[in-house]
Amino acid sequence: MTTKVNSANTSTWTIDASHSEVHFKVKHLVISTVTGTIGKFEGSLEMANDDITTAKAFFSADVESISTGDAQRDGHIQSGDFFDLANHPKMSFESTSFEKTNEEGQYKMHGNLDFHGVNHPTTLDVEFAGTNKDPYGNTKAVYSISGKISRKEWGLVWNVGLETGGWLVSDEVRIQSEIQLMKQA
Repeated sequence: MTTKVNSANTSTWTIDASHSEVHFKVKHLVISTVTGTIGKFEGSLEMANDDITTAKAFFSADVESISTGDAQRDGHIQSGDFFDLANHPKMSFESTSFEKTNEEGQYKMHGNLDFHGVNHPTTLDVEFAGTNKDPYGNTKAVYSISGKISRKEWGLVWNVGLETGGWLVSDEVRIQSEIQLMKQA
C-alpha cells in the first residue's frame, strides 16, 4: 500500500471504477492496433493541500479482467507467454513522485510498475482535467494518464517473426486511461 503523505491537510481520493477506464494498445502485424481493456481495478491518491506534486498514487488491477474482445487471444494473453495469470494474478503501480511540466495541468508521474513478476521504474504523463461535484455532493477529480512501455522490460518476449519483416506483436505498449477519483471525507 502507499506511504502516508505527512500533512495536516492531507486528502485521500479513491478511484471511481464505474466512471474510469484503463486501456492498452499494441501494434499487431506491424500495420494494425489491438486494444485491450482492464475491467477490474482499484486505486487511490493521497496528497497534501490538494497539490498533486505531493501525492502518492497506488493502482492495482486483476490480470484476469483483461479483455481484447477475442476470447482466444485473451486466453493467450493470460498464458505464460504474456501475463502468466496463474503465477501473477495482479499488476500494480505505485508512484514515487510527481513532477509539474511547463504546460498547465500537465505532470510526469514517476513510479514502479509491477507485473509478470518484475518491478520496473516507469514514467507516465498525467493531465489534470479538473474537479467538480456530482449530484450526490461528492467531490470528483479527473486525470488522463498515458505513456509507453517496452513489454520486454517485464520479460514479455514471446513473438513470431513475419515473412515480410517485423514482428507479430510490437514491443511498445501504449497505455491510455481516464481516471475519475472521489474525495474521501
